[in-house]
Amino acid sequence: MPALKTYHLFISHAWQYNADYYRLVEMLDAAPYFSWKNYSVPQHDPLATRTDAGLERALQRQIAPTHIVVIIAGMYAHYREWLQKEIDMAVEMGKPIIGIKPRGQERIPKAVQEAARVVVGWSTTPIVDAIRQNTL
Repeated sequence: MPALKTYHLFISHAWQYNADYYRLVEMLDAAPYFSWKNYSVPQHDPLATRTDAGLERALQRQIAPTHIVVIIAGMYAHYREWLQKEIDMAVEMGKPIIGIKPRGQERIPKAVQEAARVVVGWSTTPIVDAIRQNTL
């Protein structure tokens, strides 16, 4: 059996809604025949920055080595500024973007709709398939 490709992912998410992030990590870890490396910035492992400009540079360094950016596309009004910055960084770097609509979510932010190559529901197989089909 050939070796599995390891997908380098940045998962954009709001710390105020960590439960979705950690559920997605668990789903990806449990996905059969799927290997990935996490370049995200979870609340338990924050970037050591003191300013918004420092945070922006640090996020650029996190996104740069990835194959794809995955956005948990909840309607987080107070998170909009950083979500847009992460989208802009991904677009500037030519990184494909996948949107994931959280379970029970009817709408997703327009910025995610416009930037994402595809938006998928909250289910392991469609998420993994979207990553495989849209990765650089």
